[in-house]
Amino acid sequence: MEASPPSERAISQYSTTSDNLAQRVAILSYDTNPQPWYSWLSSRLNIAANNILEVGSGTGELWRHLDSSLVKTITLTDFSSAMCDKLRELRLHALTSSTVKQCDAASLPFEDATFDLVIANHMLYHLDSPEAALLEFSRVLRPGGRLWVSLNGRDHIAELLELGQAVGRPSPILGAARITAEMAPGLLSKYFKDVATERFPGDFDVPVAEPVLGYLTSWGDEVMTEQQEADARALVEKRIAEEGSFRVRKNMVLFSAVKA
Repeated sequence: MEASPPSERAISQYSTTSDNLAQRVAILSYDTNPQPWYSWLSSRLNIAANNILEVGSGTGELWRHLDSSLVKTITLTDFSSAMCDKLRELRLHALTSSTVKQCDAASLPFEDATFDLVIANHMLYHLDSPEAALLEFSRVLRPGGRLWVSLNGRDHIAELLELGQAVGRPSPILGAARITAEMAPGLLSKYFKDVATERFPGDFDVPVAEPVLGYLTSWGDEVMTEQQEADARALVEKRIAEEGSFRVRKNMVLFSAVKA
């Protein structure tokens, strides 16, 4: 299988800036689950392993919630130079034993059977060929090594998608995604065994308009127009006035699998 670079959408969104990701992550703070996503995720990852690889590490937020002293070596990767700069800042202040590499998820610069654990947190849908990346994850994992993957379902953030459509700013993500949570078990089973699934409970309950508008702003290459922002604000504030908040349903799923 040929290596697959990040999609053009991902390159335009993330290659030179971390701002779009930061705006999307901000909405996580409005989760109705008393245990936030990164805390929930970190409580499930058994990182007491010798060598860990995280692919598509973004700003490294996950490692602010994990005890890195349990790990012998940590390797963080991202295709984006802007994200790698953020990861190097994190390495200087917290993860002094980590290594940062800029690379494509489907063409990893590591030897076969190098890692005990591979983490791919909400990144596979940014690739033109997620399956090529899964094949690479299997290659760099040692026999018996574990893969953790998180993905969103097709109905994730449906209210935000509907809002974007209503104001003329549709999201490019869902239509372009080559993998969703519904598709993952079948793909994972091609290269791994013991595939397990757990859905992250809760929704997003946003009491003010700004986080919702920020999420819309992060979509696409074009700046949101003043009219689009005004229309979106009016719709969001109307719902908040009527219902007390802007409720966004989520469908976030964590998968684990073992290399045969």
